[in-house]
Amino acid sequence: MLCALLAAGAAAAALLPAAALEWRPELALAEPWRWWTAALVHWTPRHLAANLAGAAVLAGFGWTARAPTGIAVAWAAAWPLTQLALLAQPALQRYGGLSGVLHAGVAAVAWWLLRRDRGARRLVGGAVLAGLVLKLVLERPWAAVAVVVPEWDFPVAPFAHASGALAGLLAAVVADAWPRRAAPLPP
Repeated sequence: MLCALLAAGAAAAALLPAAALEWRPELALAEPWRWWTAALVHWTPRHLAANLAGAAVLAGFGWTARAPTGIAVAWAAAWPLTQLALLAQPALQRYGGLSGVLHAGVAAVAWWLLRRDRGARRLVGGAVLAGLVLKLVLERPWAAVAVVVPEWDFPVAPFAHASGALAGLLAAVVADAWPRRAAPLPP
C-alpha cells in the first residue's frame, strides 16, 4: 500500500510546481511538509518512470517477503527522516525523487527477512542488505553532492540513497525491537 501511495503521490506531484515541494535545506524547519513532498518531486519524465518502476519492484519484494505492518510503519517513519538526514549534506541545495525513500524500503524489508525469517529467505535478506551496502559504497555518497550519469537525464544524489537506506534500516531495527503484545486469549 505504501508503494502505491508513493507512486500515486509522485504522479500527482508532476502536476504541481516542484519549487513548492522539493527539498530545500534552508526551508526544512519553516516548511516541514517538504520532509515528505520532496520524495514526490521528479525532475524529468524518465526520472519519474525509473522511480515508479522501483516502487513496483519494491512492492513485489515486500509482498513476497510477507513484510508485516510494523515494517511498513517503520518504512513510513523513514520517509521524512530520509529527507531530514539530507541536512547532513548542506551542499545539496535541491533534491527531489523517490529513490532515497525506496532505498529505505529495501533496507527495512531486507532487515525483516534477515531477522525474522528462516532458511533461504533469511539468506535473501542478508544478500539484499549486503548488495545494498555494496551499491552505496560504489556510489560514494561522501564524494559528490550530485553525479551526472550518462544514462540518466537528471543528476543523481547518492547521499539521498545512503540517507534513505540508513533511515529505513534504523526504523526497521526499532520496529524489530519494539515490544509486541500477545494476542488476547479468547474467553
